Amino acid sequence: MDPSRLKPLQGASEPSVTVERLSKSFSGNPVIVDLDVSFRAGAISVLLGSSGCGKTTILRCIAGLEEPDRGEIRIFNRTVFSSPRKIQVLPEQRNLGMVFQSYAIWPHMTVHENVALPLRAHRVSSADTRQRVDELLRLVGLDGLGQRSATQLSGGQQQRVAIARCLANRPELVLLDEPLSNLDAKLRVGMRMELKQLQRTFNATMLFVTHDQEEAMSLADEIFLFHDGRLEQSGAGSELYRRPRTRYVAEFFGKANLLPSSVHITPSRDLELKPASSDAVISKGKALDAASAGQQRLCMVRPEAWQIGPAGGAGLPGRVTDITLLGDRLELQVDTPVGRQVVVTLGYSPAAVGDAMTLSAQAENVHFLADA
Repeated sequence: MDPSRLKPLQGASEPSVTVERLSKSFSGNPVIVDLDVSFRAGAISVLLGSSGCGKTTILRCIAGLEEPDRGEIRIFNRTVFSSPRKIQVLPEQRNLGMVFQSYAIWPHMTVHENVALPLRAHRVSSADTRQRVDELLRLVGLDGLGQRSATQLSGGQQQRVAIARCLANRPELVLLDEPLSNLDAKLRVGMRMELKQLQRTFNATMLFVTHDQEEAMSLADEIFLFHDGRLEQSGAGSELYRRPRTRYVAEFFGKANLLPSSVHITPSRDLELKPASSDAVISKGKALDAASAGQQRLCMVRPEAWQIGPAGGAGLPGRVTDITLLGDRLELQVDTPVGRQVVVTLGYSPAAVGDAMTLSAQAENVHFLADA
């Protein structure tokens, strides 16, 4: 069977899901608040955020498993929910597949029977069912295991069964709700790679919910970070990491050194960055044009962006208070006049505990946040 026959028919240029003014509350507590967002077709869009931020509720509203209080949802330009027009399409009529955190496979059935279940429900012929199931099992790495009892499989294999079953009816949209969280760390990494390969093979449109930032960064074509039922920021993982809009985004992705700073224009028309409570200049350059001269702003420097210089040099003075080995890198805690800074170096320590140093940063690695 040609895998292209299993691909969704929609083109990758249009949005797969569009959500407008979506709101949902439970017992009077708002979980989604006037959400407007679109997810791109033919891509892996990751809904990311801490527990209670609303990401799973958004996915369940798209699936039809929860009815929103108000708003509209369109899947490939077909309206599946609209509070003004009183439209609520049943989940089984939305042409989507869903993979849950629990494997949700039938323990009394074989692997083949589990994957074939949605095809039989849609009255696909026995010959076509057998051919499609065999092809799916091959694609998810379970070739030859069709007659094995589902309970005889490992956790990773059971999740592959759930994914194959989800893809059996060629859904327009695949929804995955923390599908890897029950696997151990090594299996999770392997399954991420397999999911990305499957997505490319099927040209599938996937919405993937997780609270794990590393998982999001490794999987996503685009990340949507949610906080208190609202979309905080969306974009490529590198954009959210290097150019966060707010303090929340900066601190959600890894470690962030945040310091109130003022920007000054030098006689040569360069821009200098001076941390509050310090006359030291830690950065100078044209890349800071986005900041208003003289205005105090909260800026971010990632730990790996700090450059270490000798004590008494140009930059922010500091002293090393602790060094931690983290495998291939070292993390230094450095006390400065504007607070403790985290500095990361690769492979070696440029200083010992108690040593004095100066910290500086290239202008392009200093990012101003919207938060005052």
